[in-house]
Amino acid sequence: MSENDATYKSLTLERRDHVATVTLCGPGKGNAMGPEFWREMPPLFAALDRDDDVRAVIIRGSGVHFSYGLDLMRMLQDLGPAFGGTNLAKERTALYDTIGEMQLAVTNVARCRKPVIAAIAGWCIGGGLDLIAACDVRICSSDARFSLRETKLAIVADIGSLQRLPAIIGQGRTRELAFTGKDIDAGRAMQIGLVNDVFADHEALFAAASEMAHEIAANPPLAVQGAKRVLNWGQGRPLDDALDHVALWNSAFLQSNDLGEALAAFLERRPPRYSGS
Repeated sequence: MSENDATYKSLTLERRDHVATVTLCGPGKGNAMGPEFWREMPPLFAALDRDDDVRAVIIRGSGVHFSYGLDLMRMLQDLGPAFGGTNLAKERTALYDTIGEMQLAVTNVARCRKPVIAAIAGWCIGGGLDLIAACDVRICSSDARFSLRETKLAIVADIGSLQRLPAIIGQGRTRELAFTGKDIDAGRAMQIGLVNDVFADHEALFAAASEMAHEIAANPPLAVQGAKRVLNWGQGRPLDDALDHVALWNSAFLQSNDLGEALAAFLERRPPRYSGS
């Protein structure tokens, strides 16, 4: 079954003009992330990565919130070894494997070659923060609130925030959020670089996300994806290595039909029509 034919319980998928919009929709309160979310997200984003018609992705929440994060009560069966039993090697191995499978729900977002924009309204807690940290761009409405809350639940965040946030907001601010479990508002999120922009209301937020996604989708898709892959590869590597990598990348991939189209459109003074070839 393809993602076109899939019936999702934790999200909806809409495609329009090379932009895919993934909307979190529960079934838990506040789009909490229950078993369906962790099961449905990995294959969905693997499919979006392979789909040549998709050039940009938006992730948002339904209703007034992005996500309350992990639906702990509905995940008790999957996380059982953490809460009881003999907790011997077999149970601990099962829990280790479960966490690894859950991580794929967010890791596949980060791995997706298409740029992913998080449009955050209302609360973005725990797993919600893990998810937006895997996105390329984050924007929010003025009522957005963020919390890396796992510490308050006696859990070490394990879905990606501790690994991805330092590159976004720095080590000190990541540690502050992780150690305190505090809530921060949209203004503070903007100040520390967690989000690029803050919009007055939900309507303005989602309009801005759509505008940005369509602006990305109008560019040559392989060049956009190449820029993302070069940026990802260069994180944490020495500058000289990163410069050599992009030189090798363009040596291999610079020649394309889209490059010819860009030059022709410039000379003919018309909008380009990129094919992704």
